[in-house]
Amino acid sequence: MIRSSPNFGLTLTLGSTQTLAWASSYYLPAILAVPMTRELGMPPSWVFAAFSAALLLTAILGPSVGRWIDMHGGRGVLMASNGVIALGLAIMALSQGVSTLMLAWLITGIGMAMGLYDAAFATLGRLLGRSARSSITGVTLLAGFASTIGWPLTALIENEWGWRAACAAWAMLHIFIGLPLNALLPKAESSHAEDKEEHPVQPPERPRVAMVLLAFVFAAGWFVSTAMAAHLPRLLQETGVSLSVAVAAAALVGPAQVAARLGEFALLRHLHPLVAARVATTLHPLGAALLAIFGMPAAGFALLHGAGNGMMTIASGTLPLALFGPTGFGRRQGIIIAPARAMQALAPLLFGLLIEQRGAGALWLTTGLMLLATLALLCVRVSKGHQKVAA
Repeated sequence: MIRSSPNFGLTLTLGSTQTLAWASSYYLPAILAVPMTRELGMPPSWVFAAFSAALLLTAILGPSVGRWIDMHGGRGVLMASNGVIALGLAIMALSQGVSTLMLAWLITGIGMAMGLYDAAFATLGRLLGRSARSSITGVTLLAGFASTIGWPLTALIENEWGWRAACAAWAMLHIFIGLPLNALLPKAESSHAEDKEEHPVQPPERPRVAMVLLAFVFAAGWFVSTAMAAHLPRLLQETGVSLSVAVAAAALVGPAQVAARLGEFALLRHLHPLVAARVATTLHPLGAALLAIFGMPAAGFALLHGAGNGMMTIASGTLPLALFGPTGFGRRQGIIIAPARAMQALAPLLFGLLIEQRGAGALWLTTGLMLLATLALLCVRVSKGHQKVAA
């Protein structure tokens, strides 16, 4: 399906570099936090605190990175991200205590601001304009395997040679694979993509209000996504299932994300992304209701949550693009996603404390947030002529 796109090479290149970027940053603490802190003589919470600080820095820098991509294109920013993340990982590999570990994660956070989805989506918007939707979907589809590839590879290297070797290996992959691949990206032309469009985007009613609503929607979505990523097996155990069942069910989230992204590409790409986003925000509450009220198996909840999360990732790039157009897309994307990054940093701690207090009742918080996100999306209005958006 994606191969039929004329931008298949661009999608494949960015999908590959995004897989590398996510696997070597966002998904690193889950495997390396314990061996890191065991050797350095500190509690694992220090690693996650440093990681949270990196995510907050990413949120702060996002609008500036997006503005730069709007002005100059994303090729140079993405290439630089490989060098910055590699530097952070190299310092991480040499860390001897809290100060150097924190420095390493802060540098990595700068690289994450320059090299994760937000920068990739802004680059696609700058290059392709409104037609970037298919490529954004393709990139998220490929990068959906970041944890599937990253966790086993990190664990393998750590088990054979230690966590320092794992950090160094990821740093070298950025230099010898990520950097050359990003160098293949086309340079952005001097004119804005929207200037070439026959039918410029008509902004939604009250565009500033729409931006605030989208910022809330994605903040809620990323809080729920990160909370589930950190605590889903534990949460499912609180519903009464065994550890083995909880882990097996949680493992279905990844495949569900990929399947939902394929479904979005095949079935919903001719509709406005607002439709897909509204559907996505209802799936987690639906799963929680079926789990709590009707005793649906844990695997069913994991599948519905994963499908909604997969579609929300696409919507974070395609919906702002469809509503506001490619002009200024990078800066606007950075502003909209900044609260989501902050909530992402706080989610593991806050939701973990809530599980300790309420057990499976913690699902009421995530369910409420996603229902409020659905309501917010229902308040975003677009003209009838823009209800359908070609892929």
